[in-house]
Amino acid sequence: MQAPGQPILVGVGQLVNRAADPREVMEPLEMMAVTARLAAEDAEIAARIDEIDSLTVINIISHAYADPARFLAERLDIHPADRVYTSVGGNSPQWRINETAGRIARGEVRLALIVGAEAMHGLQLSRRAGVKLDWAPAGTPQTLGDNRWGTNDVEQRHHAQMPTNVYPLFDNALRARRGWSIPEHRAYLARLCARMAAVARDNPYAWFRDGKSAADIAAISDANRMIAFPYPKFMNAILAVDQAAALLMTDVATARALGIPEHKWIYVRGCGDAIDHWFVSERVNFWSSPAIRLAGQRALAQARLAIADIDAFDLYSCFPSAVQIGADMLGIPVDDPRPLTVTGGLPYHGGPGNNYSTHAVACMVERLRTTPAATGMVTGVGWYLTKHAVGIYSSAPPDHPLEREDPKDYQHIVDDEPFPELAVTADGPATVEAYTVQHDRDGTPSVGIVVAHLADGRRCWANTTDTALLQHIEQSEFVGQAGHVRRHEPTGVNRFET
Repeated sequence: MQAPGQPILVGVGQLVNRAADPREVMEPLEMMAVTARLAAEDAEIAARIDEIDSLTVINIISHAYADPARFLAERLDIHPADRVYTSVGGNSPQWRINETAGRIARGEVRLALIVGAEAMHGLQLSRRAGVKLDWAPAGTPQTLGDNRWGTNDVEQRHHAQMPTNVYPLFDNALRARRGWSIPEHRAYLARLCARMAAVARDNPYAWFRDGKSAADIAAISDANRMIAFPYPKFMNAILAVDQAAALLMTDVATARALGIPEHKWIYVRGCGDAIDHWFVSERVNFWSSPAIRLAGQRALAQARLAIADIDAFDLYSCFPSAVQIGADMLGIPVDDPRPLTVTGGLPYHGGPGNNYSTHAVACMVERLRTTPAATGMVTGVGWYLTKHAVGIYSSAPPDHPLEREDPKDYQHIVDDEPFPELAVTADGPATVEAYTVQHDRDGTPSVGIVVAHLADGRRCWANTTDTALLQHIEQSEFVGQAGHVRRHEPTGVNRFET
C-alpha cells in the first residue's frame, strides 16, 4: 500500500544547445523555462504548471541574475510560495531533492520544481564574436545553503585553489594507498573514464558523444594535454557546455489527484547529506571521505537497502578521484560491473556548473521507468569533496513511508573525526602525503604542489619548481618520499626540497 505522502519524481526535462552562431545562443533563464515545461509535459500536467508551490533554481555560473527564481517564476507565469536559489555546490540538486522530499512527506509542499541551466559555451562563443548578450538583469541574489569559500589562504598561496589542481592530489594519494605503479594507475584511470565515455556516446543529452577509448583518454597530445598530473584534459570536467535540466516532485496522493500516470512515478526511497572537514587542509587523509560514507549509510538505512541492492549509480564524476572515493566509501568494489554513471559523467556528458546532478537524476528517472523494481543511487559533490548529498530511487514503491532524518542530527560523526594540525609556517624534515604537478597550456610542467607531514605530525603545503624533480615525480612514486620543507619569507610559500 503506497503511503499518500510518499515523495515521488513525476516529470523530467533536459536540453542541450550546441549553438554554432551567437544568434542561436539561449540564455540560462530561457533554457530553464523550456526544461520546466518539458518536465510538466513529461508528467502530463502541462496545463497545471501553475500549481507549482515550490521552486528551486540551482546556482548559475554563466550569468549572475539579480533574482533568478523570481525571473523564472514570472516567465513560467507561476506563483510558488517557496522560491529558492542555491549557494555554490555540485551537491545542490541532490540536496534540494532531499530537502524537498522531506517537506513533501510532512505535507509542507505539494508540487515542486527543481531546475538549473548553464550557457558557458554560448557565453564564450558570443564573447569571441564580440556579440553582447541581452540577458535578464544581473545582480547579487540571496542564496540558500553554505556560502563559505572552498579554500583557505594557505591552500591558495600554494596553487591549491582550483579543482583541476586539488582533485589530482586525491588520486595520487589513492594510487599510493592501493600500491599501484604509475603505469598501472594510468591504465586504470583510462579504463574508468572510457566506461563513462561509452555511456555518454548513447546519451542524446551528452555534450561529447564520440565515445573516447581508453587509449584516446590516456594518450597525451595537443588535444589532450596534461592539465595536472595524473589528469590529461580528457579526464577533467568540462564547463563550456550549454545544458539545462528540470525535475518535478510531488507525493502519491497529489499525483493521483493531478492524473499523473503511475508509470511515470519514481519513488524517493532514501536520502543523506553530510559535509567533510571544510578545507582540504583539514581532511582526515587524502584518499577517503567520511562524509560520503556517512551520507550513503544514512540514505541506505532510510531506504532499507544494502549497497548490493542498488542496480545503477551515478557517482559524482568531476574528476576520476571523485568517482573512486565515492565508490570506496559506499562499499562498491573497484571492478564492480554495475554502471557508475547514467549520463556519461562530467568529462563526457559535460559539466554544467552546479547543475550536473539534476541531469543525473533525470537520466536515472528515465532508466528506472523502463525497469520494474529497479533501484538507483545518485551522489552530488560540492567544492573539493567537501559537501555531499546522496539519493536513492526506485521504480517500485517502498513498504514504509519516507521520514527524512535531519543531517544536523548526525553531522557530528564527521565533525568528530581527528585530522592533522596545519603548519602554516613549515621548516624541517617532511614526508610526502599527496602531490600533483601543474602544467602550463603548452604542456610544460610548471609547479609541483605537495602536501607533507612534518616530523611532529603536522601537515603542511609546499611547492617546487625544480624541473628535474617535476619530471621525476610524474614517472616514479613520490608519496611517502622524504624531503625538507623551507619557508620562502618574501612570498609566504613553503618550498619542498629533496
